Amino acid sequence: MAEVKPGGQAAAELSEGAQSELMGLCEDQFALLEKLQNEIILCEPDFCENPQEQSVNRLMATEAELKQWQTEEPKLLAANSEVLLQAGKEEMLKLCSELEMVVSCYEAKRDNLRETKELEQKWLEEKRQVLVAASDHAERLQMEKEKLSEHSVLQETKAKIQKMKVYQERLMESLGDVLEKHVPLPQNESITSKKKKNIELGLNEDLISLNEILEVLMNKVLNTPHDPYVTIDDTFWPPYIEMLLRYGIAVRHQENNFKIRLETFF
Repeated sequence: MAEVKPGGQAAAELSEGAQSELMGLCEDQFALLEKLQNEIILCEPDFCENPQEQSVNRLMATEAELKQWQTEEPKLLAANSEVLLQAGKEEMLKLCSELEMVVSCYEAKRDNLRETKELEQKWLEEKRQVLVAASDHAERLQMEKEKLSEHSVLQETKAKIQKMKVYQERLMESLGDVLEKHVPLPQNESITSKKKKNIELGLNEDLISLNEILEVLMNKVLNTPHDPYVTIDDTFWPPYIEMLLRYGIAVRHQENNFKIRLETFF
């Protein structure tokens, strides 16, 4: 595309007659412009008492002049076809140069948008792959959970049962130690009456300890909750039974006094 040439070179392409005509038109236009400027200077007042009114008047005059210019038909400055052709060439070259600048700007913007689009597509593809991997992992975990749920529940229940058994054994051992220390088994011993006569207490050698009695009562409740009563025999020392009944640890059967059960604690 051709470039815009300076004014001197453009004028050199015109013939002498066209140049003379163009110079004459320019001189006429400059003379008209000078005349209009002088008229404007003479029409403007030196001083105005009301600046607001002066501004309004100027605005009205400007609007009237604008309407007049809008109604007038544009006129050619020169009738010479050679001058018009040269002017048209210069305007076309100038317009082409401006369009080239616009095209260059839009191409640069297009390239930037293309790069941004590629980056966004790459980021979107990476996120899609991450989503697919996370979904697959979640499905695998769900399947493993469904497979191991029943087994894990069973193992957890067994572990809790074993833990409770160990805890129960520790409690029973602690209870046995306390009872053995503070409530030992009765033994044959001699007591002296007020008359200082030796009377020997006859005790059954098969007596069981208080700890064993409590263990029998608890096992009975756990094994047969529908029939928690235990029949009292010679191995149960009566003072132990009375102590359990007195302190509300055991309860006697309503119809059979030789049967007791462990009190229900809430």
